[in-house]
Amino acid sequence: MVTLPVYDRNGAEVGKIDIDPAAIAPKINKQLLHDAVVMYLANKRQGTKKTKGRGEVSGSTRKLYRQKGTGNARVGSRRAPQRRGGGHAMQIKPRTYYYRLPKKAIRAATKMAIASKIADSEVVVIDQLEMAAPKTKELAEVLKALGLEGQTTLVATSDYKSEVYKSARNIPGVEVTRVIDLNALAVIRPKRLLITKEALELIKSQAADTSAA
Repeated sequence: MVTLPVYDRNGAEVGKIDIDPAAIAPKINKQLLHDAVVMYLANKRQGTKKTKGRGEVSGSTRKLYRQKGTGNARVGSRRAPQRRGGGHAMQIKPRTYYYRLPKKAIRAATKMAIASKIADSEVVVIDQLEMAAPKTKELAEVLKALGLEGQTTLVATSDYKSEVYKSARNIPGVEVTRVIDLNALAVIRPKRLLITKEALELIKSQAADTSAA
């Protein structure tokens, strides 16, 4: 069981919350986490890289000079890959890198990522994060008060908050997402996870429902 302090917007401790990482993920499978991260990174690849083969470059297909009698090495056309301006011997063609792990594996990896963040004391809990209007300066002051200034941070909320999302867009290294949209890569990549108390309670309830099922 881990006891996390709950802070307000000014960085003052206003309470505590108990959470058991083992209740979220009974064990941390590093191989599964690695596989999930590789999957997300592979799916981000555009796959548009391409080189020209010898049939696509310009130039005559005529043999440059006769096979024997010149004293030179044997050569083919000027499109040959060993010649400057020739085609690529191992041609690279556009392709898709997309693939998916089983849904259960993806959900398990997400839970393991969250549990590992909690166990490693990389989670900061805030009582609430409401903003009347999008203001980058206001959110930056909140992060500074919580000791997160200059650190890559994922802000997790219980539901979509457009004001918070728009305020974080211009802060380098800060991203905002809903609990329902969390994934292993999004959780593992930043150094810290800033989560609202309501969002953490939602994670606890989801873990309890899963274990009960």
